[in-house]
Amino acid sequence: MLKTNRPPCVRTRLLVYGVVAFLTASRAAAQEMEPRAYSPAPVGTTFLVAGFGHFQGPVLVDPSLDIDTVNGDVWLMTTGVGRVFGIAGRQARVFALIPVAFGRVSADAQQQAFSQTVRGLVDPRVKMTVGLIGAPATKSVTAAAHRPLVVGTSVTVSVPLGEYDRTQPVSLGRHRWGFKPELGISDVIGRWTVEGQAGVWLFTTNNQHYPGNAHQSEDPIVAVQAHVSYALTRRSWLAVSGTAFSGGQTRVDGIAQPNLQRNSRIGATLSLPIAAKQSVQFVYGAGVATRRGWDFSSFNVTWQFVTF
Repeated sequence: MLKTNRPPCVRTRLLVYGVVAFLTASRAAAQEMEPRAYSPAPVGTTFLVAGFGHFQGPVLVDPSLDIDTVNGDVWLMTTGVGRVFGIAGRQARVFALIPVAFGRVSADAQQQAFSQTVRGLVDPRVKMTVGLIGAPATKSVTAAAHRPLVVGTSVTVSVPLGEYDRTQPVSLGRHRWGFKPELGISDVIGRWTVEGQAGVWLFTTNNQHYPGNAHQSEDPIVAVQAHVSYALTRRSWLAVSGTAFSGGQTRVDGIAQPNLQRNSRIGATLSLPIAAKQSVQFVYGAGVATRRGWDFSSFNVTWQFVTF
């Protein structure tokens, strides 16, 4: 157990906030920077993906909390499936992602150490995207690919099916729903693709927060993304991305916690074809400015199979 000058229940909660910050970042980082998320595709296209990622590094918490650092070493495995179809003459896409995580999270406070193993299902996500401009429903691969300007909207839903134990301070699931409406734009200029996305995460209340009977609410998180990608040869491409987000302060039984987020991250994605209908993506992300909690690095490899 950690030993500080605070009462045991307060010490435990302070540690929980730091550890949950890392696990939340680990779950979100693979999804929050998505280059080419609004690129058009022909109706009838099916996507299958499988990947793994590694998240490692410190989570910096408020110095007043008597916790020096929270360090994580977490692996994330994902599987997903998506489908492109038509709605009222517009192109639409639905994609479901199921992640599983395992690893260790540790913390130090006044020369005392804490470590916990985490493993299990993380809250799955389902995302639906609809093209508003420049994305008509078409089965032609050529017609779908030659749409320079695309404007679309999407809704992502985080489903509370992840591993959750209300008697434990740390769980991979959040035991609450999350919804993210978003607006995105994509413009193709020669070999270059420039994209921008803006959305907001909205959360329901977790009424079984640790130690099992507490009520935890979370303020909305406003997030923006920007991507610039360059088409290389043979269906390969390289993208540089950036994201910034603000909000997410939580309240436990109505008491505000010191975990407001105002952070930014950058990343890079390299997509390479490995067969006629297959490709592999390498994604790296790192923190740029961290007000609280998300100063870690991540690396993901994702295999994708596409059929028309």
